[in-house]
Amino acid sequence: MKRVILLLSAALLFAAGAFAQVRPVEKPVEEKGPKMEAPAEVIAKYEGGLFGYGEKEVGTLKFDDINERLIFFGKDGKERFSMPYGSMLIIYPQSKSVTTTAGSIVKALPLPGAMLGGLIKEKRRYLIVHFDDPDVDAKGVINFKLDTKEVLDAMIEALADKAEMVQRGDAYYRPRTK
Repeated sequence: MKRVILLLSAALLFAAGAFAQVRPVEKPVEEKGPKMEAPAEVIAKYEGGLFGYGEKEVGTLKFDDINERLIFFGKDGKERFSMPYGSMLIIYPQSKSVTTTAGSIVKALPLPGAMLGGLIKEKRRYLIVHFDDPDVDAKGVINFKLDTKEVLDAMIEALADKAEMVQRGDAYYRPRTK
C-alpha cells in the first residue's frame, strides 16, 4: 500500500513539473480600427505638475511636429511651456465622477428631496503625462483637463504615435532601453 501511494505521488509530482514550464507572454493582437484624427489644437485646463508652473490655467494644447514637442499656450496666446516627445515616459486617460456645484447646493438644502443632490454628477476627463524633465534630474506628472472623451482619446492616440510609445491597455509607455 505504501508503495502504491509513493508511486502515485511521484507520478503526480512529475506530471505537475511538466506543466509548470515557463511560457512566453503572448503579445495582444492590436485591433486596428479607424484612427481618430486629433485636432490641431485643443482647449485644455492645466491642472499642475510641471516644476515652476503651479497655477491652474485654461489654455490650448498644440502639437509642434517640427520640433517634436507638445506646447501649452495660455489664454493670452503666449507659450507657457513645452514638453519634448522624447521626455514623455507614460501617458494615459483618467476620469473622475464628481458632484457638481448645483448638486452640492441642493444637497445642503433642508428639504426632503435634498438627498438627490448627491446624484447630480459630472465626469471630468484628464490627460496624464509622466515625464523625465530634460532640464533637471527629476521626474514629474502633468495633468490636463479636457472636455470630452473623444477629444481625450484622440489626443492620447496622436501623442503616443508622435512620441513612438507602446500601448498597454488604455495607457502608452516608452519601453526601457536595455
